[in-house]
This record gives sequence, C-alpha cells and structure tokens, in this order.
Amino acid sequence: MDTPKVFNSTSEAADYLFAYAKSNQQDEIRVATPLGLGKPNNLLNLLYLRAKHNPSLRLTIYTALSLNPPSPRKFRLSRRFSDPFRKRQWGNDYPELEYAKDSQQGRLPENIRVHEFYFQAGAALQSEQLQRNYQSINYTHVVDSLFRLDVRIVVQLISRKSTSGVSLYSLSSNPDLTLDAADLYKKKGKTLLIVGVIHPDLPFLGGEAEVEEKFFDVIVDDSAIKHQLFALPRLPISPIDHSIGFFASQLIADEGTLQIGIGSLSDAVVSSLILRQKKNDLYASLVETIWQGCPRPLGIDLEKDPFSHGLYGLSEMITDGFMHLRREGILTRHVKDEKSGSETYLHGAFFLGSKEFYSWLRSLTGQEFEGLRMSRISKVNDIYDPNEVVLRAQRKNPRFLNTCMQVTLLGGAASDTLEDGRVISGVGGQYNFVAMSHELQDSRSILMLRSVREDQGKRRSNIVWSHGHLTIPRHLRDIVVTEYGIADLRGKTDEETICALLNITDSEFQNELTHLAKKNHKLAADYQIPEWARNNIPQKIANFIEKGIPRGAFSPFPLGSDFTPEEELLALGLERIERVATSSKFSDKFKMASWIFHLPRHAAKKFSKELNRMELQKPQDLMGKIERRILLNALNEIKIASKNSKILAE
Repeated sequence: MDTPKVFNSTSEAADYLFAYAKSNQQDEIRVATPLGLGKPNNLLNLLYLRAKHNPSLRLTIYTALSLNPPSPRKFRLSRRFSDPFRKRQWGNDYPELEYAKDSQQGRLPENIRVHEFYFQAGAALQSEQLQRNYQSINYTHVVDSLFRLDVRIVVQLISRKSTSGVSLYSLSSNPDLTLDAADLYKKKGKTLLIVGVIHPDLPFLGGEAEVEEKFFDVIVDDSAIKHQLFALPRLPISPIDHSIGFFASQLIADEGTLQIGIGSLSDAVVSSLILRQKKNDLYASLVETIWQGCPRPLGIDLEKDPFSHGLYGLSEMITDGFMHLRREGILTRHVKDEKSGSETYLHGAFFLGSKEFYSWLRSLTGQEFEGLRMSRISKVNDIYDPNEVVLRAQRKNPRFLNTCMQVTLLGGAASDTLEDGRVISGVGGQYNFVAMSHELQDSRSILMLRSVREDQGKRRSNIVWSHGHLTIPRHLRDIVVTEYGIADLRGKTDEETICALLNITDSEFQNELTHLAKKNHKLAADYQIPEWARNNIPQKIANFIEKGIPRGAFSPFPLGSDFTPEEELLALGLERIERVATSSKFSDKFKMASWIFHLPRHAAKKFSKELNRMELQKPQDLMGKIERRILLNALNEIKIASKNSKILAE
C-alpha cells in the first residue's frame, strides 16, 4: 500500500481492525504489539474492552513487557508516599493497559488470550493465565514465532516530524521486531497490516527506525492521544549493588563495546564507570582497597584507567545509563554504520527510561542525533547478518553485561524462572548476548547477581548447587560477579569453576555448598576455602562503601532522582520499614515494637518536611499515630547512619 489509511479517531481505527480481520476470514483478531514503551495503549484498550464485552469476538494479543504504573502498596505508609508520586510521574490521565491488569489478576475472559515472551519482573507470578500462556522464546526468534502463529496485525506507537512541509516517521522506541517482521512477511508473501499510532511526545530517532509513510498500512493521528509516556522512576542504589557495579566496572576495556540492561545493578556499573573517568584517583584507590588481601582473578585484565579512546554502545535496550556515559565523555568510540556509513556511537533496538532520558532523546541534534541509531533486533543481538564481517569489526573488545537470579556451582545461570517453573521475567536477549560473547574475539559475558536474597525473613544463597530451569547452560559459563568479587569461569574445569564461585559466595553458605560439591565428587575431599574468602559478610561491603561515600562515591542516587529531597529520604526510610515489617527475625520484630513505643527526641521537628509530605504532622486516628512513630524512627536511623557514612549499610 503506497498511501496508508489515516484515522483521526482511535475508535474508528479499532472498527477497521475488527472489520479487517473478518474480511480476511480470520475467526479472531491476532494482534502483535511491541514490548515496553511502544504500545499504543489507547488503541489496545479499545480492542480489548470491545472483545471483553462481546464474547462473540475473539482476540489474542502477542507482546512482552506490559507496563503499568505500580499499584498501591500493601502498607498504608507506602500508599501515602506512592499515590502523590504516581500522579506526578504518570499523570491523572495515563491509559493503563486493561488487558495487563486483568491478565495479572487472572480475570481474562475466555474469548481473549494474552501471550507474553517477557514479563515485568514478578508481575505474572500469581497469574495462572499468564504463566500457562507464557512463550519462552529468544528475542531474536520472536518474529518467526509470530509468522508461524499467523499473526496478521502489528500496532505500535510512532513518532512524526515535519521538514519543509513533508512528514517523516520513526518507529522510535521499537524498531526491534517490527522491521524484521515486515521483511519476513514480505519475503514469504504473507500480508502483515502495520498500524502506526502517533504520539506527539515520543522522541523521533533515526537509523533504521526512520521509515517512509508507505511503510504503514494504517496511521492513527488522534489529537486525544497526549498522555504522558511511561517513564521509569529512578530508584536508590544499595551498597550491595554499588559493590557489584564497582567490580564489574573494572572489566570494561577502553576502546571497547558495551551492552548493559536496566535496573539498579546496571546503574551501579554506570556510576562506577563515571567515577573511573571523572575521579580517577579516587577510583584507583578504591580498586586497591577492595582487592586488599585478596588475589585478583588470573586471566582477566582488570582496568582502572580513564577512557582515552572511549566506548561504543551496542545494546538491545537503551536506557538512562547510555545518556550519562555520553554526557561524561565515555561513550565516544564511533563505528561506521553498515547501512548509512554514519559515524555511530550507539546502536540500540528499543529504549525505555526516565523522563529526563526521553527529554534528552528529543533534544538530540547534529552528530548527537546522527550517532544514535535505532535498529532491528536481529542485527543488534546477533552477528549472523549479510554484513557479518562489518558487525564483527565494529564489536571490538565487547563486554556484554546482564543480571541473573541464581548461578549454580557448575556455572549455569537461572535468570527468568523459579525452581517450581513459575516465570519471573523471560529469556529476552540474554542468551543471545552470552552466546555472541563466545563468538566474538576478545569478548566476555558478565553475569551479575546479588549473592544473597531474603526470603520470608531468612537469608538464602543465590549461588546454589543446582537449578531446574537454567537460562544459560554451563557450557556458556564465563564471568560471574557478586558483591564479593569476580569469578572467571571460561575454560575452567568443573572443580575450578566451583572453587571460583565459592570464593564469591556469602560465607554463611560456603560450608554447605562445599559439602554438596564434595558429596557429588566434584571437589577434592580435602579442599578448604582459602582464608581470604572466609570473610564474605555484609559488614565487609558496608566497610568498603564507607570509604567511598565521604569522597563522593556510592551515593544512593548518583544518576539523578525523580524524587524531591524529602522523598529521597522517605524512599530510603520506607524501604527499611518494609524490610523490618516483613521479616520473621526476632530482632526485627523487636525493632518494630520499639519503633512503635519509642519516639526519638526532636525527631518531629527534624523531619517536619517529611511528615508534611506524608500528611502525618498531626494524625487523628490511632493507626496514623503509630505510622508517624514508625516513620520517624526509621528516618532517624537513616540520618544517624548517614552521618557515620553507613547509609543503607544493612
């Protein structure tokens, strides 16, 4: 179709899509929509609600990462904090995805199915419908799956700008799968209806994301679509995450290639890379401190010098971190884009981040705009492309960083599924990048994880003997980083792998895991964990972070905040309160009781702004008075810890 159908009404566009499916003799409407930001919520809600209220209509949605603002928290104190922030962050008119709310609560009607290949972490845990309909697919294989399932419609949010009276269009946040789908369907001679829904605030980005008007079969230009874009709030980084990020930052080679994900671990890596670049004397001294008394892993070149040549970004997901790396003069290595020949500092397949990040993307001009190029997932996450030789040359000294939930002592990693089979998130592109790291020269896969998690008040190790649902098999093992150090597993024997992982395991669990390894004949009967690795305890991390905080390192919000100063402190306080309230430890139960019956001296005056923000200056009901005391105690503890340079030490 050379000229797309244009609808100025989302409702009329929905009518057309149902009629289109019927005219193509499909007994249901099968719609694919991008992961994350690229969903046209208004149109999807109309399609869903019409099918929901008309059982004769059948609808199937294929997607991933369906994002809605978080629901009010379990604790009333948390709701006091989150409700005003929610309105400010997403607005009063944000069109929440109705199918996502219903599917997460198990309320999908029988005539509607939702298949996701990647969940927002933990969002689908309690939904039998989503768990049963989950599709475990590598990111690069999703388009083939859509084709086999005979999906005929793609709907996505797009951007438009006018130049000399000519309208230009961009797939913006999500060229990832749409471009590959368009090519595959055309090659196979099957019709794919591509629907673009214009959002006025969606950043216009170039590269392969910039397409001609005729790329679309339908364009929805509805002036009523002007809600705020879904922006992720920037959350505090804990000392444990800072420690992991600091270790990982030493693995990033100058004149290299970088892939990072999203979340506090990725933010911690970026924060340490900026510290390495901007305050190198401090960074170098902290490197010496963290390795004091410990042998550094053999076979890895640890880095502590600033970046003189810079990094090139290659990431399926572009996040705030790349913005900060570009601003700080780190993301400065350019490659020749294989299609346009443009000097490119960052290739990405989709983006998601904060309001500041979206504003930065909208402001890009000149080389800053030209050098950030959005592309298809098959190119970013793989090398088996007609331009493979060029892609290999671009990807110099690659470091592909991902997070995982658990690592087995034999080097396999579980990143998406619990032992009982329930899916937390999804494979996404993690396997792609780990496998690619073994295909490229001088490339390393770096998996980051917290060594311990807290489950019902008990500490449990995330380094385990075995796991029934691995995302990364042991034969692709490479580098693993916890808050206690770095384990280089590539090319190692099973015994060497076990020893390396035990050295970065929390000491509370080392003996038990050592016993299991010996019992299963994978570790010598007389093996002893070296003395230098027997002090892997939380206080060791707290002591290290203490040394950095007074000198400008390891702050909770190093990359900016969406909170006011009062909210930043409240966020830390509420995090502490929830941890204590949900713990089964006697010490935490005692602490909660003491918070209720003890009021710190002058605390109300000291934290008057925080009390005002929470509307707890003069509560009238008993629960409000209890909440006020609990909050003041938690805030007071954080202030004391902060003065001692131990903020968030626990």
